[in-house]
Amino acid sequence: MMAVSYNRGSLALQPQATAGLTRVRKQATSDSLSRVAGLKGLTLSRRVAKSSPRRNLSIVATATPLSRQFTSVPGFTQIAEPVPEGVLLSDVVKSLPKEVFEIDDVKAWKTVAITLGSVALGYAALAVSPWYLLPVVYAYLGTAMTGLFVVGHDCGHNSFSKSQLVNDVVGTIMFMPLMYPFEPWRIKHNTHHAHTNKLVIDTAWQPFRPYMYDRAKGFSKFAMEAAMGPLWWMASVGHWLFWHFDLTKYRPQDVPKVKVSLAAVAAFGAFALLPLLVMTGPIGFVKWWVLPWLGFHFWMSTFTLVHHTAPHIPFKQSREWNAAEAQLAGTVHCEYPRWVEYLCHDISVHIPHHISSRIPSYNLRKAYASLQQNWDKHLNKAEFGVPLMTTIVTQCNLFDDKKKKWVKFDKASRDPSTADSSPASN
Repeated sequence: MMAVSYNRGSLALQPQATAGLTRVRKQATSDSLSRVAGLKGLTLSRRVAKSSPRRNLSIVATATPLSRQFTSVPGFTQIAEPVPEGVLLSDVVKSLPKEVFEIDDVKAWKTVAITLGSVALGYAALAVSPWYLLPVVYAYLGTAMTGLFVVGHDCGHNSFSKSQLVNDVVGTIMFMPLMYPFEPWRIKHNTHHAHTNKLVIDTAWQPFRPYMYDRAKGFSKFAMEAAMGPLWWMASVGHWLFWHFDLTKYRPQDVPKVKVSLAAVAAFGAFALLPLLVMTGPIGFVKWWVLPWLGFHFWMSTFTLVHHTAPHIPFKQSREWNAAEAQLAGTVHCEYPRWVEYLCHDISVHIPHHISSRIPSYNLRKAYASLQQNWDKHLNKAEFGVPLMTTIVTQCNLFDDKKKKWVKFDKASRDPSTADSSPASN
C-alpha cells in the first residue's frame, strides 16, 4: 500500500509497511516510479533516510504543482489548492505591502478623468458612427460606463479619498447616470464582502438550489434558466431592481442615507432621462441611454458571476464558512482584454480586493503580485472567453447544498434523492 502526501509544491510518495508489502526495490528506475505515481514525464529524485533505509524511502517530484501545470476545467488556467487550516484572513492581509493600502489623491482623480473622458469619447463616436459600426461603439461605451461604477465602487469602500464626505459625494454622482442608488448598494455590497459565497447571507448573489428550480413553474423556471444560462449578462438588472429600492430591506438607522441616494437617482431620471425621452423619442432614448446602460450591466453581471463561480468553488453554510478560504481561494482572478481592464480600472484583479476592500483600484495589481509571490498555489486563475463562460453556464446551474457542489438544470443528471432537497439550516 502506498500513501501519498502533498506539501509545499512537492509530491512525496512513501511506502508504508503493510501485510501486502514485504520489500522495497532500491534500484527502481525513475520511469517506473513515475508510472506508479501517475506522474509520467516528471523528473523524480530519490532520497533514502539514513535511519531506516529500507522502510523510509522518499521520492520527491521536483516539478511545479499539478494545479499550476494544467487544469481540466475549460477557461481556468489554475485551480486553487485549499488554504491550510489555521491560516486567518488577517495573515493574508499582513503579507501585503503597506503601500498597497495608501490612497493617492492624484491617482484617484485620474481614474475619474479617464472614465469621464472615455464616456465622452464613446458618446461622440455614437453621434457620428454609421450603423454598421454601432456594435463596436456600444461595446466600447458600455465598458466605459462601467468605469463610472468602479470609481463609485472605490468610494463605497472609502478607498477613493480619506474624506468620508468626498467618498459619499463622488460615489453618489458617479452612480447617478447608471440609475444606481449609491448608499443601498454600499450597504449590501459590504455584506457581500463580509460573507462572500455564504449561503443565504451573501448579497452579491445567491445560487438557485435544486428544490427551487424543481418546484418552480412557468416564468420563474425560465428566469432561472436564463440567469444561469445564456442570459447571464442580464442577471444584474434583476439584482439592481430587487435589492436597491425597497426601504424595508434596510435598518432604520440606514434609511435616511438610503433615501438621499434614492432622491439622487430620481433627480437624474427627472432632469436628465425624462428630457432625453421627450426630445429624442423612444428610439433615441434606447440609442442614447438604454443600450449603453445594458452594456454596463453586461460587465456588472459578468464580473459578479465570474469572480465567484466555478465548478470547484462551493457556497457554504455559516457553520462551515471560513473567511480566508472564501476570500483567497473562493474568488477568481480573471484575465480580460487589456482595454476592458483599463476602462474598468482593474476591477477584474479581484482577489486582492476581497482580501482587503481598503486597497484602491490603482494598487490592485501590485497587491496581486504580492499574493502570487506568497500565496500563489491558493489562487484561482481564469481567462475570459467562450470556454470559461461555457463552463459556468453549463456546469454551474444550481448549487446542491447537501452534495456541496454545483449541478445542472437537467434533473436526470442529478441524484433523485437530493434533487428536491429543502434548504439546510445555517
